[in-house]
Amino acid sequence: MSDKSNTARVQRPSLSSNMRSSSYLQEHQQYRAPNKPEGHYGIDTVVEDMNATSIATSPSPIVPPKGVARFNGIPSPEHPPTIVESGLSHELSHPNCTPAPGTRSDKLVATLYYKSTAPRISNAIPSPQQASSPAGSQSPKGRATDSEIPANMAPSSSLDTFPLEPPTAEPDPLDHLYGSYISPMCITSFLHLMSSFPLPPGASDLNSAHRCLKLDQTPDHHPLVVELTLSPGPSPDYLPLADLRKHELIYRFEREWNVDVALRADTLFRRYPRLVVFDMDSTLITQEVIDLLAATIKDPPDLAARVADITHRAMLGELEFDSAFRERVKLLTGLPGTLFNDLRPVLDVTNGVRPLLRALKRLGVKTAVLSGGFLPLTSWLAGELGIDYAHANEVVIDEATGRLTGEVKGRIVGAERKRELLIEIAGKEGIPLDQVVAVGDGANDLLMMDAAGLGVAWNAKPRVQMEASARLNGDSLLDLLYLFGFNDEEISQLIQ
Repeated sequence: MSDKSNTARVQRPSLSSNMRSSSYLQEHQQYRAPNKPEGHYGIDTVVEDMNATSIATSPSPIVPPKGVARFNGIPSPEHPPTIVESGLSHELSHPNCTPAPGTRSDKLVATLYYKSTAPRISNAIPSPQQASSPAGSQSPKGRATDSEIPANMAPSSSLDTFPLEPPTAEPDPLDHLYGSYISPMCITSFLHLMSSFPLPPGASDLNSAHRCLKLDQTPDHHPLVVELTLSPGPSPDYLPLADLRKHELIYRFEREWNVDVALRADTLFRRYPRLVVFDMDSTLITQEVIDLLAATIKDPPDLAARVADITHRAMLGELEFDSAFRERVKLLTGLPGTLFNDLRPVLDVTNGVRPLLRALKRLGVKTAVLSGGFLPLTSWLAGELGIDYAHANEVVIDEATGRLTGEVKGRIVGAERKRELLIEIAGKEGIPLDQVVAVGDGANDLLMMDAAGLGVAWNAKPRVQMEASARLNGDSLLDLLYLFGFNDEEISQLIQ
């Protein structure tokens, strides 16, 4: 009985020297990887048991353990590579390559600008107990600067004038949840939106590629401007590009993510403009010149406010520009003609204008300023900034008194005249209109924007924002270069 029990007893396991490894953790852990080669030893084992192991004494070459492939050198017909089936299928696609002969690419470029300096207004309804804004807190254009009523709420605090229907609710802002920049979720949301539009006949998949053009100054360098290339774009038969830019889903996406979306066909001319035309007031400079003139008149005391109101309504498109301009000039009757020289130091050039014009000059791009203001100041500013062409209104000055007569000489440089001048300059320089860019902010700029290959609304009035090909609402006009596909590194080289 005892003999049988002795034979049944299992010998107690022990750790021999040839089972040791170089790791204390590996020796004392209870689990070892099942695929570990049995012939793998630590360096201490080889040194201590060199005489006892077959590694040192065996004259024959070492046979690789089971499961370990021998290295046969560079793969060749004699030594083909070992192919391991992974379950994944890889293939090359060519969405950004030149199209096949007889076909054309229908790429669409979307440039997303994060409006870091213009945060979304909260949808929260203000408390009735909140104190109202000070009575004197009005902008020069008669609008409250810190109104307690959000933009999406009814424009009244009086029950007598309150609209009968509630305003349309704005989408909830998402940038503060996923990042105050162009986040991956923002890009994903935009691609999902674009995939909802029908593709051209014969296209089955929407391919996309992105480039970060501008990064912020945080340690993580989050993107603030991203260029997305979609191939192909939505079917133009279903939705032309001009209508796609105004689509409600695009506008809602911009509100949700606090971005501006500029959509352009990816053509050769997109990257190579040859003429850029600017408005002057509230575009190249931050002020309206006629308002500056009116502010110098103290009698009557309300003249500046009257002129500013006419200017604002004309820029919104509520008044016909030519008649509005003549009306404002009449209010300036009697001012000295030398006043234009006195206003030169007061002009505030928009942030980014000087480096932008420097970059355009290095690229060989012609520039022009077409202003509905006054020629003396427009010509002087064009000379200061190095602009090639300058056109504006010429007021009549009485030679005897040296004062303004309140009349305008020649045609008013309004909407129609600006379009004519743009076409005239382009023709003189031999530049096709597809390579012309027009930048402005008012309703009198819409016709020249429509004539140009690209019309850009710069911090513009609502109607202009809706009608223009692209809109920029940042704090630097240098952002215009991102529409041409330049990134920050390239821009820094251009403005040196």
